[in-house]
Amino acid sequence: MRAGPTNSLIDVAGLRVGHAHRVGGGYRTGTTVVLAPSDGAVAGVDVRGAAPGTRETELLDPRNLVERVHAVVLSGGSSFGLGAACGVMDRLADAGAGYPVAAGAVPIVPAAVIFDLGRGGAFRATPDADLGAAAYDAACGSRAPGAPDAGTSFSQGTAPAAASGSVGAGTGAVAGGLAGGVGTASVVLPDDTTVAALAVVNPAGSVLDPRNATLAGVRYGLPGEFGHLRPPDAREAEAWRPEKAPAFNTTIGVAATDLTLTKAQCGKLAAVAHDGLARAIRPAHTMTDGDTIFGLATCARPVPGHDAFQDVLAVAADVFSRAVAHAVLAATGREGAPAYLDVFPSALRRRP
Repeated sequence: MRAGPTNSLIDVAGLRVGHAHRVGGGYRTGTTVVLAPSDGAVAGVDVRGAAPGTRETELLDPRNLVERVHAVVLSGGSSFGLGAACGVMDRLADAGAGYPVAAGAVPIVPAAVIFDLGRGGAFRATPDADLGAAAYDAACGSRAPGAPDAGTSFSQGTAPAAASGSVGAGTGAVAGGLAGGVGTASVVLPDDTTVAALAVVNPAGSVLDPRNATLAGVRYGLPGEFGHLRPPDAREAEAWRPEKAPAFNTTIGVAATDLTLTKAQCGKLAAVAHDGLARAIRPAHTMTDGDTIFGLATCARPVPGHDAFQDVLAVAADVFSRAVAHAVLAATGREGAPAYLDVFPSALRRRP
């Protein structure tokens, strides 16, 4: 097995990713959009956390009507951040994408959020429809962030589709006292099937292996992927005392493949991705986490047989663990949430 060309979610044929964020003036938050192909992607979902903030997840039950979604929105802002999906929905409607109804088309845009309220200083400085539209534009390649209002001191911007770290929905993320963020990874199986994941890492639990303070997700890396890392010096591990964890948290994400799957199989793909979440974060799925993962199939490749689907499920957990590790490694440290390599500098064997 090998990573895809970008080692990210966009290695799955047909998917596009856009990140938009605001920092300063009370803001430290953002939105990430995963755009499906023009005819949509088959989708499922698995919600494991006890404090989820979601939109349209019931629609993804295999017993319900709609088979395909046109985008998935991952956002900061807790429940306020669900408004970012309205901007994405408007953009899709303007483009003519959606589920056909009598008078037109209704875009199907499920969403999930993390809790990052107040991380920039203002409790209500949250993503809105305009920020969702900016993330959509970034996914489409226009990279037009939109001008801030006169007199507002925040900066608004976008990031490349394959970016990891403090971008998009992960801009204000905290991971067990360390800076969290967005992470992504992919794998190409011997039959050329691609499986990939994107995670927004903001958990109550720790992302560290309790034995030696390595990132727990690193052990599932592909050969050489994390070869620039080593276990940190024991003195650094002993000295690490994270600040008290935020009251509310949540890790959300997407697991995807280019195979043709049913809604039920997409739900199973999301379910096994949660196994990867739990391998990389300890504890996971707590009462203050709203852990939610969407499963997507772009249907660019044929229906898999039993054994082929088993292989996809086996690697989906690993690829999500890798995405969690990349999120924390790439995150930018700040007051109250230092970067992993700022706390454990000896963990860096060499530059990647």
